[in-house]
Amino acid sequence: MTDRHAAYLVILEDDIRDDDAAGVIGALWHVKGVASVEPVVSSYEFAVARTRRDTAWRNALLALAKDGPGQEAGQ
Repeated sequence: MTDRHAAYLVILEDDIRDDDAAGVIGALWHVKGVASVEPVVSSYEFAVARTRRDTAWRNALLALAKDGPGQEAGQ
């Protein structure tokens, strides 16, 4: 037996303005089987999460450049 999909979460590369989103929302409505398209409004929580993610990646990249592959940061 295979799993059945109930929904998909589509994450945009960058936040877009509400008044610029009509084309994206319209395109999603044209996907077969779509029953609802509900925008997720960006908030400070998203900004915090992006900043933390970017900081973690930046630190990992700096550690890789400094220590080389296979080394843990700070060791």
